[in-house]
Amino acid sequence: MEKVHKAGFVNIIGKPNVGKSTLMNVMVGEKLSIITSKAQTTRHRIMGILNGEDFQIVYSDTPGIINPHYELHRAMMQFVNVSLEDADVILFVTDIFEKYDEEDVLKKLKTISAPILLLINKVDLAKQEQVEEKIAYWAEVLNAKEIIPISALNNYNIEKVFDKILEKLPAHPPYYPKDELTDRSERFFAAEIIREKIFMNYTKEIPYSCEVIVTSFKEEESIIRISAEILVERPTQKSIVIGKGGEKLKKVGTEARKDLEEFFQKKIFLEQHVKVEPDWRNKKNKLVSLGYIQT
Repeated sequence: MEKVHKAGFVNIIGKPNVGKSTLMNVMVGEKLSIITSKAQTTRHRIMGILNGEDFQIVYSDTPGIINPHYELHRAMMQFVNVSLEDADVILFVTDIFEKYDEEDVLKKLKTISAPILLLINKVDLAKQEQVEEKIAYWAEVLNAKEIIPISALNNYNIEKVFDKILEKLPAHPPYYPKDELTDRSERFFAAEIIREKIFMNYTKEIPYSCEVIVTSFKEEESIIRISAEILVERPTQKSIVIGKGGEKLKKVGTEARKDLEEFFQKKIFLEQHVKVEPDWRNKKNKLVSLGYIQT
């Protein structure tokens, strides 16, 4: 008898910094999403596709749910709303340190009919009684039957999550070709890798004020030549990003090039420029051109 093929969209949602991107990368088996210790690093909806002989799971990492302060934030929350609408399964990620302030997430979850798996992340950093206390809390608040304590970083209970997803996926042919890993372009991932290094090398508002645009991506036989533009909002930020004698920007470039070579498995030539684009986070036309708002 022919095996039934299952396929569907499994969308990961939750507050910033609970480990959604780490979980996504672990589930897909590839590093597709930025991971840093800073909150709000994910800005887009990023899909990662896991294929098996009789299944296709299309995972989506989404921005952390926040109260918007900029047009950029509003666009980011739109990605979350859409991912709730088209989900076949929702992975709602919280963590052991959350202070029961997820009312904004709960409001969104109460309007959807897709099955929800509630994942309590970072349990490797907690005592067993803390974990049990969290499970009891969520069982009451969300009336959640499916609660799985996990450690995305240490791969704890990830197989259990995978089995539960497979159990809940509908019978459906694949949505994407079976050899595809993501719906995003190579340019997108090049920009994200550079942006990750900005998050790792600067403090305060600098990483949040920056955007990276890959203006040129030329693949040759033995090398990929990438030109990138780093947008900032003020001239003072431009000076900080460049650093004394260009040292800071050079460090970002060196670190990004190393990861780019690992990601693309090819030698990389990387050229970076910093450009001031005042208040870009509030300009709708700019956000359209950057792919945050669909027209």
